[in-house]
Amino acid sequence: MDQPLIRFFGSLCLAAAACAALPATAQDATLVDGGKLLLTNGVTTIEGTSGGGLATWATIAGRETDAGIGVSGHVTFVELPDYGWQSHGLAVGLFDRVELSYARQNFDTRDVGAALGLGQGFTFNQDVFAAKLRIAGDAVYGAPMLPQIAVGIEHKRSGDAAVVKAVGARESKGTDFTLSATKLFLSHSILVNTTARLTKANQTGLLGFGSAGADDYRLQFEGSVAYQLSRRAVIGAEYRTKPDNLAIAREDDWWDLFAAYAVTRNLTVTAAYTDLGSIATFDKQRGAFLSAQVAF
Repeated sequence: MDQPLIRFFGSLCLAAAACAALPATAQDATLVDGGKLLLTNGVTTIEGTSGGGLATWATIAGRETDAGIGVSGHVTFVELPDYGWQSHGLAVGLFDRVELSYARQNFDTRDVGAALGLGQGFTFNQDVFAAKLRIAGDAVYGAPMLPQIAVGIEHKRSGDAAVVKAVGARESKGTDFTLSATKLFLSHSILVNTTARLTKANQTGLLGFGSAGADDYRLQFEGSVAYQLSRRAVIGAEYRTKPDNLAIAREDDWWDLFAAYAVTRNLTVTAAYTDLGSIATFDKQRGAFLSAQVAF
């Protein structure tokens, strides 16, 4: 088993053991209470981590504060002119300090699959195992100029090793490393996030990692700005740069304009207009992003 997976599952086991060691009444309290302000736990990214839709944030999944254990689940759809994208997964937040998550991504090539010789409706699949650690600051409270800062690791495994290598990828699995800073300026109702990502991923890993001519880690940027219209509603924009490794197809940066609404304390719905540029030689992949997150 790869070292990133060993560390991931090791952390998960330690968390489970810590929870099991609590008295029954304490376990019930930590799993039921949710003390975060609405929307301050973020929504769910395409990789299954907490944040925006495209960008990872320093936030920790779930609605629990440092007094307990939070849980969230998501399902996301992206409808593009030539493709369909879907993901679903779970995340656990431990005492607002550690986040462990898993997401399954499915990328439907529809008619493009036949045009590229892969077969009508060929679907690329990827599993993403991630862990995040908050190392400093608080996204909402504390010093106004000290953001919440978190480091993260995302281990990705393509389910289509032979295909991604045939299109030029060097590997079918890889690991991203992230450093995020997030701050909500409550008095101005503005949230700002920036993330640095070290990655070799082609189309976030769905088309493998690296290539024969480009197998080094590349530093990429993810940024988000959001404005809180009310306690329940937020609008904003995101931008994400991406490496361009494959010789057969150009890879563009991504951006979106989004709106998130807390239907209840536990259910948040996010909708966005997103521009993913060129994907596998097909340009102008602009469309709708829709995601639902349940969090406790």
